[in-house]
Amino acid sequence: MKVSKIYTTIDAHVAGEPLRIITGGVPEIKGETQLERRAYCMKHLDYLREVLMYEPRGHHGMYGCIITPPASAHADFGVLFMHNEGWSTMCGHGIIAVITVGIETGMFEVKGEKQKFIIDSPAGEVVAYAKYNGSEVESVSFENVPSFVYKKDVPIKIDNYEFQVDIAFGGAFYAVVDCKEFGLKVDFKDLPAIQTWGNKIKHYIESKMEVKHPLEEGLKGIYGVIFSDEPKEKGATLRNVTIFADGQVDRSPCGTGTSARIATLFEKDALQKGEMFVHECITDGKFEGEVLSVTLVDTYKAVVPKVTGHAFITGFHQFVVDPRDDLNRGFLLG
Repeated sequence: MKVSKIYTTIDAHVAGEPLRIITGGVPEIKGETQLERRAYCMKHLDYLREVLMYEPRGHHGMYGCIITPPASAHADFGVLFMHNEGWSTMCGHGIIAVITVGIETGMFEVKGEKQKFIIDSPAGEVVAYAKYNGSEVESVSFENVPSFVYKKDVPIKIDNYEFQVDIAFGGAFYAVVDCKEFGLKVDFKDLPAIQTWGNKIKHYIESKMEVKHPLEEGLKGIYGVIFSDEPKEKGATLRNVTIFADGQVDRSPCGTGTSARIATLFEKDALQKGEMFVHECITDGKFEGEVLSVTLVDTYKAVVPKVTGHAFITGFHQFVVDPRDDLNRGFLLG
């Protein structure tokens, strides 16, 4: 056996959505800001993403993270997230998993009953709070970047279907649509059809308009499509599934998607400041969300959302790359 590279990871999940934190084997990442570091990874380290996200080490739904030194003077650390298509700008379930893994493995030192973390992400600064009992994390909440509705009631016409979507930013840009437009439900049975519609809607919007953040040139394009439905379980406000990247299914309620959804509900006066929003996902997991404050992003009315969830560690791994292996960079099916 020949080994050209060795990578170590800690894997976790949040409501079924995986996160693979790469803890060893990562070369130096250059850049002063997280956006610059993300751009560096896209250009120079995409092989690492393919090796650890793709089959046979990963799968079509795998999500990953690299913890970096902070980019700003007051942050505790930085994060860079990856998936089946590339490198994302923010990931809410990823924040929840990173904090959980960091505390439960001793990577992060904590004191008292509640710990605050300031995190640099490509989308901006995120503040997270962990509630824990000894070494066991009970929940993680994060105050996301300012989230806002980019465009309301955008007309869509695909395959003789005519409907409207809202486009909102919650760390990435999402199109929000109601499942009933297609006669579908957020369940396993209808998931293949939802994936197909997610890809079609994303490509349609990107062919018709440029979606970009008013203040950050590197934050642009439709990242995912949120399909909203009536809740299945008592106590939930809405049920959803998000199709993002290259048809990837978010098993969790989606942290940045939940932030975008909070922004759309607030814009339509369907959610008030301080009111609890419970977002249910296709695995029946839940995130709690609320509007903490109202602000402006350029000329857009925005909210600072708080999202809460919990994560569980699933494994500690050591992956190797054999240079003789024709599939050593991986592949994707589905």
